[in-house]
Amino acid sequence: MSILFWSAIVYNINTMLNPVNALNKIFYNLGFFARTLAGVGSFIRNSKTSFKILIMQILFTFVHALGISTLLALAIGAAVNIIGMPFLSMISQQSLIYSLLILLITRELGPLLTAFIVIARSATAIATEIAGMVVSHEVEAYISVGIDPIEHLAVPRFLGVTISLVLLNIYFSVFGLAGSYVIAQFFNRMSIESYFSGLLQNLSLKSILFSIIKSVSFGAIISIGAVINGFSVERASTEVPVAGLKAVTSAFALCIVVNVFLSALYYIVLA
Repeated sequence: MSILFWSAIVYNINTMLNPVNALNKIFYNLGFFARTLAGVGSFIRNSKTSFKILIMQILFTFVHALGISTLLALAIGAAVNIIGMPFLSMISQQSLIYSLLILLITRELGPLLTAFIVIARSATAIATEIAGMVVSHEVEAYISVGIDPIEHLAVPRFLGVTISLVLLNIYFSVFGLAGSYVIAQFFNRMSIESYFSGLLQNLSLKSILFSIIKSVSFGAIISIGAVINGFSVERASTEVPVAGLKAVTSAFALCIVVNVFLSALYYIVLA
């Protein structure tokens, strides 16, 4: 497994370093993304069978990930309070803990960490599942009976992962902010009304919208990348795990790059 993982990383680096291949891949990915978006309308109108795939994708990506998300959110919220409160108390700025919590949990770490959870669980699953369909000629069977594989396979996974990531991010933020209240009692006991009143006073609409925009962007990156890597296999069954690893490594890299870009854009334009 480790050999395949590092092979996938080397493959992605070589692809990015070759300008022609990188440009072709960018245009191909953008075209595939546009084709997937074009299929959303017909999917909503016509596709009853694919709707079941959408529900199962949300169940796997969102519902089954609630446990690990809860644990991680509570840990992050606790860490922010444990590290931040003593320092802020030294400079008599305890009220800044609310801004710090919103900055780290809602605006920065929440979208990125939930994206990492989804990458680890769903990107591999989607890529290997579709790659298995290609190798077993199931995709060709869909085409032969007039079923569009993009609309039937890509669109529900794109919608399912994106919707799940937005919901997971909201859930992460709620539990991270709420969980930090328990830890805050060890440093400075306060009523639950005053704590959440302080959070609401510092929580702006643009922070919420920015967090959702990040989640939507990450959801599109993860789902489209996983589907593309799944469809890219040829005929050998040994390509199936490689497709999964390529999906994971490329999603991690792109999500980090997009996160840095969006955060920089936020502080330049909106902050």
